[in-house]
Amino acid sequence: MDDVFRFADRLGPAKIVHLHNERFGLKAIVVIDNVACGPSLGGVRMAPDVSLEECFRLARAMTLKNAAAGLRHGGGKAVIFADPAMPRPQKEQLIRAFGAAIRDLAEYIPGPDMGTDEGCMAWMLEEAGRAAGLPRVLGGIPLDEIGATGYGLAVALEAAEPLGGVALKGARVAVQGFGAVGQHAARFLAERGAVLVAAADSSATVSDPAGLDLAALMAHKKSAPLSSFVAGVKQPREAIIDVACEIWIPAARPDVLTEDNAPRLQARVIAQGANIPATPEAEQILHRRGVLVLPDFIANAGGVICAAEEYRGGTEASAFAAIAEKVARNTREVLEVARASGAAPREAAIALARERVEQASSYRRWG
Repeated sequence: MDDVFRFADRLGPAKIVHLHNERFGLKAIVVIDNVACGPSLGGVRMAPDVSLEECFRLARAMTLKNAAAGLRHGGGKAVIFADPAMPRPQKEQLIRAFGAAIRDLAEYIPGPDMGTDEGCMAWMLEEAGRAAGLPRVLGGIPLDEIGATGYGLAVALEAAEPLGGVALKGARVAVQGFGAVGQHAARFLAERGAVLVAAADSSATVSDPAGLDLAALMAHKKSAPLSSFVAGVKQPREAIIDVACEIWIPAARPDVLTEDNAPRLQARVIAQGANIPATPEAEQILHRRGVLVLPDFIANAGGVICAAEEYRGGTEASAFAAIAEKVARNTREVLEVARASGAAPREAAIALARERVEQASSYRRWG
């Protein structure tokens, strides 16, 4: 019991639910952190090594992200203890079992996250009666397919240019975690004149200081790991930390930047494509070095903005417009406050989001 309540503070969590169904091999956790702004909206993450702590930290990040974006949603998250690379029929059975288990958990709206996709959300909709990030054929806006989160990262970096960021034209970019978020971030940044010089997945880091062929790299990644890409220098996946660049994008698991490796980073700006990709100690080190860190729940809000737009019946065009408006505005506001106060951008961002959640809480019923 103490392990559960050690996370609690004024914002939440409102509810922590452990799910277990031995028949289908389901072991999962749902954390509904805060519903002051509306029903919680957050992704379903699947990995064998997830934990309660990771789930809570991700749910809190969603509370802050949704509030900062001005969405009518609170924050929640779910984790399923399983290998996402399992055979598709087995994965469908597990996702459907999870969907059935959360059917009555109306305060939580699931969406795709690491290890789940639009197809998983289609199964979820059928079993739970609600989901965001659905396939286009079901009226959804497939956020991974269109690159909603990656687009938001490009918008955030563009908004940061006059406020301590770097000029995107000619900027060298390194992406840690070359999945849907990382690939689309690289694509949208390339459209703005940036150059991808390194990318990493679980198999390797591939780099070329003159620039990688992004189209060829994305095509290769559809069916094979980066370790087998024909061009560029291959190194262990951890070598992405040491690549000389202006912009470094973590787009994989939590805590990839720590106090041990943060001093090695050679970037001037970090745009956090993943949720909680750096420990607090790592961010403090980077801030003291003068590295601009665009916080996850500000910079990578494009995906959840898209999901919320879909859930209320919006279109792909309206989703992109909302991402452009909300992410750019929040990035500017956070960086202006940080500059005026001398605080790190995360401190300014948390203060902004918490104020919005607490204002929303004041309008809620007592019971």
